[in-house]
Amino acid sequence: MRSSEASSVRVRSDRGAQPRYLAVGMTDLPDHDDWLSEPEAERLSRFTYPKRRSEARLGRWTAKHAVAASLRVGPQPAALREIEIRNAADGAPEVFLESAPAPFQISMTDRADWAVCTVIGGDRPIGCDLELVEPRSPAFVADYFTPGERALVADAPHDHDLLANMIWSAKESALKVLRTGLRLDTRSVEVQPAGDQTQHEWSGLYVTTNDGLTFTGWWRRFGDFVLTYVSATSTEPPSSLVDPSPLHVATPSHAWTEAPRRMP
Repeated sequence: MRSSEASSVRVRSDRGAQPRYLAVGMTDLPDHDDWLSEPEAERLSRFTYPKRRSEARLGRWTAKHAVAASLRVGPQPAALREIEIRNAADGAPEVFLESAPAPFQISMTDRADWAVCTVIGGDRPIGCDLELVEPRSPAFVADYFTPGERALVADAPHDHDLLANMIWSAKESALKVLRTGLRLDTRSVEVQPAGDQTQHEWSGLYVTTNDGLTFTGWWRRFGDFVLTYVSATSTEPPSSLVDPSPLHVATPSHAWTEAPRRMP
């Protein structure tokens, strides 16, 4: 992706208004790091705990492939090395192509050996989050949800776990839009479903902040997972860069537990 090839890549960049996402499982990762840039490889080498390194490696592999697909570039290691995923001062991921900022935004998330990266053209802030549909205790809901959100969960006893995890996931997505992450109180944003709700198609949602901002978003269940997407501006629901999305048949796992802690 150097010289004239790099210029043609930027011309073909997808600057469309529709967000796109890519989901990748841990079993799709190669056993080598030839696809990492030197700074990325050096950063990952400093991780002591297998879980953190495993998640970071999967996240970057997924993000690089999502970017390559958006640029319509083949996912060869040499091309992937030219796509660098950096962290801004606030921790948000940023894409650089040959050390220059890319003309789009991404959001990254991972859970249970699966990662998702969402891509959209332009400079609009976005956030996505992947969660398991798992039990959430009354204490969890009381500690992290607003009164309105607690009422929503209480009014849906048969869908308690799905709704609780959707709300939590949408909160994380919204906090990524705000570029604060969980440094901000989760009760400073409130999630409300919008319109007709279905479990296995995209359904709408709204997120309001204590500062009076309103974000729009989408959520969808994929088997054991729930995926949310939130944007500062209204968009269509995300479409998968791979059809069908692997999330339809995704199985949660925790491969990092098989690796011992690497001593510093």
